[in-house]
Amino acid sequence: MAFRGIKKLKAKPILSGPSQTLDKHKGEKISVRIEDTITFIKSILGSNEDLTIRNFHVFGQHPAAIIYYSNMINQNTVNSDIVKPLMYIPPHLIGRSIEITELKDVLLNDALYHSESKLEGALTTLIESILKGETVIIVEGLEEALLIGTRNIDKRAIDQPATEQVIRGPREGFIEPLGTNISLIRYRLQSPDLRIQTMEIGRRTKSKVAICYMDGITNPELVKEVNTRLSKIDIDGVLDSGYLEQFIEDNHYSPFPQVQYTERPDKVVANLLEGRVSILVDGSPLALVVPTVFSQFYQTVEDYTERFVLMSSIRFARLIALMFSLIFPSIYVSIISFNPELIPTEFAVAVAGGRAGVPFPAVIEVMIIEISMEVLREATIRLPQQVGGALSIVGVLVIGQAAVAAGFSSPITIVIIALTTIGSFATPAYNAALALRLLRFPLIIMAGTFGLYGVMIGLILIANHLLSMKSFGVPYLSPLIPAEIQGFKDLLVRGPLWAMSKRPSFLQPVDPTRMDKSTNEELKNSNTNVLDPKNDKDQQEG
Repeated sequence: MAFRGIKKLKAKPILSGPSQTLDKHKGEKISVRIEDTITFIKSILGSNEDLTIRNFHVFGQHPAAIIYYSNMINQNTVNSDIVKPLMYIPPHLIGRSIEITELKDVLLNDALYHSESKLEGALTTLIESILKGETVIIVEGLEEALLIGTRNIDKRAIDQPATEQVIRGPREGFIEPLGTNISLIRYRLQSPDLRIQTMEIGRRTKSKVAICYMDGITNPELVKEVNTRLSKIDIDGVLDSGYLEQFIEDNHYSPFPQVQYTERPDKVVANLLEGRVSILVDGSPLALVVPTVFSQFYQTVEDYTERFVLMSSIRFARLIALMFSLIFPSIYVSIISFNPELIPTEFAVAVAGGRAGVPFPAVIEVMIIEISMEVLREATIRLPQQVGGALSIVGVLVIGQAAVAAGFSSPITIVIIALTTIGSFATPAYNAALALRLLRFPLIIMAGTFGLYGVMIGLILIANHLLSMKSFGVPYLSPLIPAEIQGFKDLLVRGPLWAMSKRPSFLQPVDPTRMDKSTNEELKNSNTNVLDPKNDKDQQEG
């Protein structure tokens, strides 16, 4: 469709795909006649109830139109900071005739009260800006329009993260708007070295993606690689950060997550200070952190906010629970089916008595109970919150007791599956816990087929897979393999903060030093017992 007065700078071929509507108009400039530009905008955006186009006169002299989506802007801002000052001439220019040649400078520098304003002449940019929630003002006789940032989307309040709750630590979590999430990061990381790069991904959604890193700490090659992987994504829409995760991970078929996600700004800041890169998507409350190693998935915020002696023991218990969730059912099946002599005699008699009326082999029994538990867990997640908790408790008690009473399962099997489920709940990261839950089933089958040999073969295959994995070039089992002395201080246990003076070497940070080694010694030497009763007694005797 040709529009009178619209100048075409350069003809380009019409591209196929979702962006064809705008692609064929690239390079076209707005017309000096506002009717032509309004006709073009209406032809692209179509008939929409919330599309507002209001005509008025700038300073009572020049015909103009303001265009915006009414549900995406702050109406009070548009009325008081844009429309009102444009309709009345500035006091210091009263009595002076403003020519069209100087109108642009007067609008930007003398009339508008809004700080986010700029000039734009490309028609496609005007359309994209309106779709983002900005306000467009076109004036008769001007070859450029005013773009004003008035976006104001209703959002939920900043609240405690639902999936990463802590006892001791900040209570704020990310929400959907990207600007709010960036402000939460800047609030905790008030450093001039924080760098935030943005790009748009999605031919239709034009989702804004922010890449955050620390200049002077993060390896520049890592930032370059993240930008390269993201820039190669060609998809019609990005609705959540999980879309990007599936594109940028190294091994697409591995059950283990290679990108960490979090709702916590403090967790993102801690990773940025170590030399990692964070990726945020407008519309998603979950930030991605790369590169990722396996040890990150069983670490929590309390590991660092509480004292290291206590949290080291808690972390060790968490690791035991992690291993329970993976191998406990398969060990049980292999011993019951192939090596019952490994069980103490008294316990073996009790187990045999409990399994006397069960018609299935141990492997079939465990598989049935495991699948039932997974179905119950999924049903609990999908149900409304008010009834979900009640269903999980009642379901486990009633179904478990009924299965034992009916001879469908033995009591020891119910106990084993219950301990396994509790162990999976103790894994802080949901995606890592899900990977271990899925790997339980092939291990159970291997145990029911080959006994303890099958369990060992399965564990060797899992270990071999973990050893072969990398995340942006970083070995997945770092700092365990390859071994790093500094990294061992924050692996199985959590060392004291004053002992972890270096950043993880596998991230190859520009500045490897996190803290001066002499800090702890200086604190020890400078500490004085000012309120020691002995000192008071010596002063009285003196």
